[in-house]
Amino acid sequence: MIDNLAKDVQAFTSNVFYVGGERPVVVDPGANFDVVQRLESHPDPEAVILTHTHPDHVGNLEDVKAAYDVDAWGFDPEQEGVDHAIADEERVQMGDHEYLALHTPGHIPDHLCLYAEGPGVLFAGDLVFQNGGFGRTDLPGADHATLIDSIERLLSVLDEDLREMHVGHGPSVTNDPYHHVELAARSAKMAGG
Repeated sequence: MIDNLAKDVQAFTSNVFYVGGERPVVVDPGANFDVVQRLESHPDPEAVILTHTHPDHVGNLEDVKAAYDVDAWGFDPEQEGVDHAIADEERVQMGDHEYLALHTPGHIPDHLCLYAEGPGVLFAGDLVFQNGGFGRTDLPGADHATLIDSIERLLSVLDEDLREMHVGHGPSVTNDPYHHVELAARSAKMAGG
C-alpha cells in the first residue's frame, strides 16, 4: 500500500509517500504541513527514506524522527538530518518489497531513485515527472548534462512494464509510466543546458 500523505496539501511541499507492509517507511516527509497528524491513521513507520535533501522534501523530517524515534536514510550522510547512507545500487526494504537505489544526480548531487522490479514500482523523486517533466537544474549543485545522464541510466535499468511511478511533485503515474520517463529524457535533451 502506497499512500501520498500530501495529496491535498496546499502548502509548498513535496509529495510524501507512506509505504505500508512488512517494513513501513515514509519516503520524503515533505514540508510546511502536519505530516505526523496524517501518519496517525497508519501503522508506525520504521524509517524515513529520502530521495534527496531539498527543503521541500525534508522540512518535516525532524518532526517525523521525533514522533516515531526513527532514523533517516539517504545518499549523503553529510547532509543535515541524514543518519545513514544508502549507496548506489544498494537494496533497501520498503514496505513488502526490496528496492534498488540508484544514484541519479543532476537536480541535486544526493538524488536517489528507488526501483522495485518485481511489483514494477519506481520512486523517482524530482528526477522525472508526469508527461515528460524533469527536475530543475538552475539550483545550487544542479547540472543539466548530469541530469540527462541520470535519466538515461534510469531508462537502462527500468523494465518497460513499469506499473507505477511516484514522483516528488504532481500526480503519480500509473498509465505507461515508462513512456513518461522516455518523454522526460527527450524533453531534457531538447531543453539543452
